[in-house]
Amino acid sequence: MTTDSWVPGSADGGFGIENLPYGVFSRPGELPRVGVAIGGFVLDLAALSAAGLVDDRRCFASGSLNAFMVAGRPVWEANRARLVELLTDEGFREQVQPCLIPVADVSLLRPFEVADYVDFFSSEHHARNTGRILRPRSEPLPSNWKRLPVAYHGRAGTVYPSGTPIIRPSGQRRTPGEPEPTYGPSTRLDFEAEVGFVAGVPSVPGRGVPAGAFRDHVFGFVLVNDWSARDVQMWESQPLGPFLGKSFATSISSWVVPVAALEPARVSPPVQDPEPLPYLRCAEPWGLDLHLEVLINGQVVARPRFADMYWTSPQQLAHATVNGAPLRTGDLFASGTVSGPDRDQRGCLLELTANGDEPLELPDGTKRTYLEDGDTVTLRAQAPGAKGSRITLGEVTGTVYPAQPAEPV
Repeated sequence: MTTDSWVPGSADGGFGIENLPYGVFSRPGELPRVGVAIGGFVLDLAALSAAGLVDDRRCFASGSLNAFMVAGRPVWEANRARLVELLTDEGFREQVQPCLIPVADVSLLRPFEVADYVDFFSSEHHARNTGRILRPRSEPLPSNWKRLPVAYHGRAGTVYPSGTPIIRPSGQRRTPGEPEPTYGPSTRLDFEAEVGFVAGVPSVPGRGVPAGAFRDHVFGFVLVNDWSARDVQMWESQPLGPFLGKSFATSISSWVVPVAALEPARVSPPVQDPEPLPYLRCAEPWGLDLHLEVLINGQVVARPRFADMYWTSPQQLAHATVNGAPLRTGDLFASGTVSGPDRDQRGCLLELTANGDEPLELPDGTKRTYLEDGDTVTLRAQAPGAKGSRITLGEVTGTVYPAQPAEPV
């Protein structure tokens, strides 16, 4: 693939011809539709389709990527090849240029309709760190952790696009040492820096999806912030796991980076010992060399490395479906918190502050144990692209607002 595009500025900023992520956008007075990021522009695929420049599959004029995602890998590959042709061949410039809209002139929306949401727990560093913090007298890793990708089911209806305000949740929480729980706004609101993938092609009920079929079903990757009310979560997670402490909000980035764009970022994952059961084995290396940044109020507080994740995305997909649960278009699978061996590589405040016992000092001198009202959290990520380029997964951001009272009776 060439790295040369005639679009001004496309060689800089991570949204070059090697990336071409998909999203959904709108302009004032216009309906949402599908676009692709290139440089500082959004390429309007509905307009391209209307002009006869890409195949009209009646999916780009919708307010969701779902209709395109369900079309399958041959269609994804053909459309990507056509976009590369249109954006690198000067002969198409006059026809395509009117379909380029400055990204500053559009609103970016949630890119797909979420059918289901699953969140994994796939970083060994995160699992060990949290185990030591929360269960200091026990083995930090549960006995099943290295045998299967641990996960919980989240709530699809509260997966929000980047920029959506995050209202501080309320719930039951019990202060250590107190005999009874109390009710009120969470005092331990946290972020979790994660990477997710979204399914495009459904699977047959009753049949698992093998790890080797990952490319045939998965459309692309997004950044995920799985907001967590730690005090609510810790009180309720006995014995069935997270519920209200997680279900109030999950934020995703605006752009879905195609699997094909991340092929150059594939690396060998950590050695898995013991060897996973056969259905979890993957013939290809599916670690991803993604470099994340976490910012609080514009200040970098952590730089986790996704390449350190113990369980890979194809393994997660295989495990999530091995019982015969079918994939649906728009199913979102998040990695779990991305953390590394060093303190500045930890992807949540639970780890960064040892559950509030060791306050985190921000570069401006302010300190945090957990998030305060008014705080803005931003996650970013970059990866190697084709021909030595760097591509970006964009960013996902959210600002915390005070808890709201319940509806009046």
